[in-house]
Amino acid sequence: MMGGMGHMGHMAKSSWVPSVTLRVGAGGVDVAALLLAADGRVRGDADMVFDGQPAHPSGAVRHEQASLLLALHEVEADVERIVIAGSAAGGALTAVAPDGAAVAAHTVAAAPETTAVVLAEFFRESGGWKFAGGGKGYGSGLAALVTEFGVEVADETGAAQQQPEPVAAGPVPLTGVVKMPVRARQAGGSSAAGAAAPGHAGPSAPGGPFPPADRPYELVGGWEFGPVFEPFAITGDGDQVVTVDDRVPPGPVLVETAHEGRDGYFAVFPLDQRNKDGQYLFSTTLPDFRGSSVTPAPEGRALRLRVRAYHRWVMRVKPVAAARRIEGTLRGYGPEALLYTGGAADLQVHFEGDEDGGGYVGIRCHEVAGHTGLTERPTLLLNRTEPLLHTVPLPPGPLLLLHRADGPWTLTVKELD
Repeated sequence: MMGGMGHMGHMAKSSWVPSVTLRVGAGGVDVAALLLAADGRVRGDADMVFDGQPAHPSGAVRHEQASLLLALHEVEADVERIVIAGSAAGGALTAVAPDGAAVAAHTVAAAPETTAVVLAEFFRESGGWKFAGGGKGYGSGLAALVTEFGVEVADETGAAQQQPEPVAAGPVPLTGVVKMPVRARQAGGSSAAGAAAPGHAGPSAPGGPFPPADRPYELVGGWEFGPVFEPFAITGDGDQVVTVDDRVPPGPVLVETAHEGRDGYFAVFPLDQRNKDGQYLFSTTLPDFRGSSVTPAPEGRALRLRVRAYHRWVMRVKPVAAARRIEGTLRGYGPEALLYTGGAADLQVHFEGDEDGGGYVGIRCHEVAGHTGLTERPTLLLNRTEPLLHTVPLPPGPLLLLHRADGPWTLTVKELD
């Protein structure tokens, strides 16, 4: 290892960065992110994001085409630092905001015998985020670097690798350690797992007049999750705080949105009782965005939602039972809350990818029978950042599926005999 032991401290030269979604890259050098708790260690196997594990379950950090997407406003509260590492001797790292402005940059010069380096880190301070450049190098590759932050590295057989250089202390044992298997590379350096799904035809955003017409619906018979009420609708242009009127009773509700235009950022955050942002419902730069999700309307006060938008938008709040139901084959574009009421089944997912041939797709499954609110630990059925054609198992309904996708998708459900 090149340089002393111990975690990289916050460097003297640091700068504030906005708490938005940043694209972080190092000029083609493959990068990885380590989400660290207050003790400077990863908390478990999900806290390392790299090409072999391309998305954090929180959705706050994603790996796409050798770069990272960091949604700083969505990072879990017990994550204090995000270390950005590169599997090369050095590189010029930049962080770019949704409007295309570079908000941070740092260059790490290559050093002899260095094969991996801490390029930079983001860390919390006074309720916001700061950026600090790195430079600490390692002579034994990325494996030696991540070991210092509590990651246990394993080869393809799952056996722990022996580090060729002595270290002062071994890795902290974890429940479910991060594995970094050796991955075969295709010509040009891309991983085999990143190949496009069969039949990939390229995404296309929905068009037509704005605002889009409201989707006719019938409440799903027998669905008992969430209150029933007359829908609430509002349109706007740019940033706004929406207060939903008292027609919406407490409990989980469906939020449908659309954002006009081929460019620009769009996000919706529920506001808590302190009038601060909660977990985002949408945070996207998808063109002509359409999407739906589910959020709880609080007890004893109105549901309030903060909208960040570059252009015109429309929002409709409806009963969860008004969401589309998966029967046979269903097609869509972007994130959508979906209902499933059948028996145990296989769900085929065809994700076409975003306009750059990548993009995130994920499905979280909430079993809602006997529940009055969203389960705290939904089942993660899918969590990838590439076009794909996959099949995942569905338990018997009733289920609420929160499907996130950065482009067009097709779902086909086949109930088991």
